[in-house]
Amino acid sequence: MSRSEENLFTSLVFKYLPYWPLFVVLIVLSMTGVWAYLKFFATPTFEASATIIIKDEEKGVNESRMTESIDAFISNNIVENEIKIIHSRALMREVVNTMKLYAQVYEEGRFKPTLAYNSSPIIISIDSPSKLVEYEKVYFTYDESSNEVTIRDRRYPINKWVDTPFGNLKFKINDKKNRLAKHPLFFSLIETKKVTDALLASLSIEAESKVSTVVNLKLLDPVPERGEDILNTLIQTYNQLAVTERNKLAANTLEFVENRIKLVEKELENLETKVVQFKSVKGAIDLSEQGKLFLKNVGENDRKIAEVNTQLAILDKVEKYVIAKDNTSGIVPSTLGISDPVLSQLLQKLYDSEIEYQKLRRTTAENNPILLSLTEEIEKVRPSILENIRNQRANLQASRTNLAATNSQYNTALQAIPQKERELLEISRQQAIKNNAYSFLLQKREETVLSYAPTAGDSRIIDAAEASLWPVSPKPLYFYIAGAFLACGLGLAFITFKEIFSGKLLFRSQIEVYTNAPIVAELAIAKQTARDKFEEPTEASVVEQFRQLRVTMGLYGRSFIKKKIVITSSIPGEGKSFISSNLAYSLASSGKEVVLLDFDMRNPKSTQLFSLHVEKGLIEYMKGEAEPRDIVKITKLKNLSIIPAGIDIGDHTELLLNGKLEPLFSYLDKVYDYIIIDTPPVDLVSDAYLLSDYCDITLLVMRHAHTPKTIIQRLAQSEKIKTLNNVAIVFNGVKPRGFIKGQYGYGYGYGFESKYSNKYYRSKAVTKY
Repeated sequence: MSRSEENLFTSLVFKYLPYWPLFVVLIVLSMTGVWAYLKFFATPTFEASATIIIKDEEKGVNESRMTESIDAFISNNIVENEIKIIHSRALMREVVNTMKLYAQVYEEGRFKPTLAYNSSPIIISIDSPSKLVEYEKVYFTYDESSNEVTIRDRRYPINKWVDTPFGNLKFKINDKKNRLAKHPLFFSLIETKKVTDALLASLSIEAESKVSTVVNLKLLDPVPERGEDILNTLIQTYNQLAVTERNKLAANTLEFVENRIKLVEKELENLETKVVQFKSVKGAIDLSEQGKLFLKNVGENDRKIAEVNTQLAILDKVEKYVIAKDNTSGIVPSTLGISDPVLSQLLQKLYDSEIEYQKLRRTTAENNPILLSLTEEIEKVRPSILENIRNQRANLQASRTNLAATNSQYNTALQAIPQKERELLEISRQQAIKNNAYSFLLQKREETVLSYAPTAGDSRIIDAAEASLWPVSPKPLYFYIAGAFLACGLGLAFITFKEIFSGKLLFRSQIEVYTNAPIVAELAIAKQTARDKFEEPTEASVVEQFRQLRVTMGLYGRSFIKKKIVITSSIPGEGKSFISSNLAYSLASSGKEVVLLDFDMRNPKSTQLFSLHVEKGLIEYMKGEAEPRDIVKITKLKNLSIIPAGIDIGDHTELLLNGKLEPLFSYLDKVYDYIIIDTPPVDLVSDAYLLSDYCDITLLVMRHAHTPKTIIQRLAQSEKIKTLNNVAIVFNGVKPRGFIKGQYGYGYGYGFESKYSNKYYRSKAVTKY
């Protein structure tokens, strides 16, 4: 720890340690409040977690070869996109509707309601969740004997749609119930969107790493079983969505193949009818070897033309799809029978882009950069596909033209074959062509049907959802730590506010801000007594403090000269008479001759302390009714004399200007070593300013927690304090800070130490402040 840090720590301890009982009380109250909150008001939250693996070919996870050979419609996934889909609002809304989470049942607790997921006897369905009207609390009871639910004195049966004031509802038995409800039950109907958003906010999905396709799902929920069911349902819904999309593609292709099969079947039936009619009408004809060879060649040629026609039909179908603007279904027609790998790749790319576009459109806004990028990519792929289709069509048409030319040659050769043989050969050739086409279409239909085989979807479950054994929030330790910090913060704020915004003088530093006058003593507060007479102080601390004051003022230096000391204050009640009498006694007890003059002729407190209020004093002397030696009163204390204020107390400030002070101080200087003068407060009357000119030192008394700070500011701003001769300040009545007793000045001042040298008061020069 550096020196600055150590000093800061010491300063903080010095400042706030005296208030440790306050901090203890606040911390105890804070801990009690935290305990009560955790016990009665906080809702424990559990974490349900599940792990799945996404099939991503780019990261090394793909279907098996056998699955690929069966299912021609498998698409590759991107883990990041699949995470967005799982975390989509559409998917979570489906979970909410499936689990009926829009109608939650609660138990009415003493301090808070709790979810009755495992204690409610029923679950509630609504026919139109998207149109439900929200209701906060609907109390109900369930009668097992009659299987009826009672709401507001109306009874409703189980497993039937019933019309209620809250909508068209159906009550079902809750198969998740494993305990009895201890409190009254009620249900709340909540808008599906709110429930969906709340669940999405508590759901977190992230990949295990950048190169891994393992995805971790976590859900925070107050009921661990419900959290597990929500995660499992979410995974199941996600997998079902992938299967549904693939089945849509297969269905579109199967529809195209079925239509072609029906057309070929009809054509085959017509040809078979022609053969039967030809043979029955014209008789059977045995074709010659030449005719058979011709039939074989022509049949092969015609089969190729049929394949070309089929491929042209498929190209027309694909071109129609690509040119169409409304492709909301995202289903690309099959390219079965077309062997061009470039076209297949382009169509696969178009399909993948449109499927990804459809998935992301459910979860993102229309102007999302990813959607715009996908749209641009789709628009770029379409021209490439159309260009490829045109090239293939031109090639197929050229091939068909060549095959037709070859057939024309064969037809010329048919002129040499008898008419009947030629006609039968023509019919047989067409029949063979249609049979080949029909077999081809049947094979493709079977391949398409096999793609409907059940699969595991686009993901595989590694770990099913499982909730934590203990709540993950709120964490008691964090709350107790926060409560302790809050308690300490409140304590610090209270102490700081109390001291900074106090209008009274509390710190020695506050005096030093407004005046350059030295602070020669800090006197601890003395025990209050009800006695009105001065008695010798018995407390060692009081005696020692005034001894220290004598030393600090340099009253025992080698260059000792007689001192006349004026003691005044800013306002009444600051203890100037207490300091005057005790300082006079302290000097007298050291063997010096001391006289105490009570010039506070309005409130002669020092006179009263020595029971001289009926004796002649300064007032009578100033009026010329007595001599100096007549008003000096010897006390029972050794070496201490008193000159009382006099009998006729009141406003006698004008008497101070009649020239009587000079002879009085001249007489006293010859007799006494020290002259202590008790004067009225400087903020009220001007007596102290007049007497200060006759003195060597002026002690201005300020009292802790009594003297207003505005008084010091006003004295400093008006420069009245500078008119006092050789002024010094006594900080009186300093109380211990906080609740620590017995340590003088703890935290408010500097204790008995003084940062001003005693040499200052050993100088004979008089300095004005």
